[in-house]
Amino acid sequence: MKATAAVFPATGAPVAFHEVEVAEPRDSEVLVRMTATGICHTDLSVRDGIIPFPLPAVAGHEGAGVVEAAGRAVRTVEPGDKVLLVPPSCGVCGPCGTGHPSLCEVSALRWSGRRLDGTPVLALDGAPLAARFLGQSSFCSHALVEERTVLRAPRDVADTTLAPFGCGVVTGAGAVLRVLRPGPGSSVVVLGAGAVGLSAVMAAAVTAATRIVAVDLVPSRLELARELGATGTINGREAGDLGAAIRELTGGGADFVVETTASTQVLRAALSGLARGGTVGLVGAAAPTEQLALPLVQLVSGAMGLRGVVMGDGSPAFLRALIGLHRQGRLPVDRLVQVYPFERIDAAMADAAGGRTIKPVLTFG
Repeated sequence: MKATAAVFPATGAPVAFHEVEVAEPRDSEVLVRMTATGICHTDLSVRDGIIPFPLPAVAGHEGAGVVEAAGRAVRTVEPGDKVLLVPPSCGVCGPCGTGHPSLCEVSALRWSGRRLDGTPVLALDGAPLAARFLGQSSFCSHALVEERTVLRAPRDVADTTLAPFGCGVVTGAGAVLRVLRPGPGSSVVVLGAGAVGLSAVMAAAVTAATRIVAVDLVPSRLELARELGATGTINGREAGDLGAAIRELTGGGADFVVETTASTQVLRAALSGLARGGTVGLVGAAAPTEQLALPLVQLVSGAMGLRGVVMGDGSPAFLRALIGLHRQGRLPVDRLVQVYPFERIDAAMADAAGGRTIKPVLTFG
């Protein structure tokens, strides 16, 4: 069938809209008509050549939509179902079998641009087009995905709110609730008040943590962080000594730090504000060549920990719980969203890169 896709033609090049051919669904595949998709900085990193992915390609990995067709072996959804697209997983490797599908060992599901057997799901002018970016490629009017990439969703959640749950929300909220797990009276510092960071703030606000501090450079984002549950904020342009500012607002040091900026400079500055026995969750996706020099004596003598976080260690059950929190009014993801029509994807990406929009979400007419 034919679909309309926003194609990244080459590194740094503007998006080009094309009519593409979508393959027929196989037994384990689901064809989803996209209704909304978020834009994540990971997509921008692919466009700019920071994250390796074969170009030309269709990116996008925060999709929501409606099932149009399902293969004969599909059991969890059927045509007409409203769905959220989620990170891909094989279901049989060690991490998948122990409830950690975001750590799935089959990286080709995320990064190869094709099915596991090497065949394409999209074609442009008869030539294979790289797709299935992080299992989805939702910058297209239709996405052909594996069944494990689809999660049935409640109809009373707006598609524009639902879409970011697939990456930004689950990453930030999962870093707090699934990985760091702050206990009663603990302190949580979030570096960066973008979509991931503010999702971490909202998640921390539903725990028993008593000090929640957001760090950013944009005053309006810090104000929103306070409205979403932060008990204190730090403007990085004004703080001077970031570690000292963190220690002051946390009463001696942060028990947990969620690092979303991917800036080694910010991370190093924040480490001096970590409490003894504290842990940093590394969430931000830096360039593959980025390196970090660590203060080993401080880390060892203070029994401090660094923990990598992949997609918030999310799972279908956890995503359902997050959506449930939103429906209860306790995770107001809609406050992060600004909506753009699909054809304005370049403007939406520019606003995301420039910090003017926290979470751009594209809608399909």
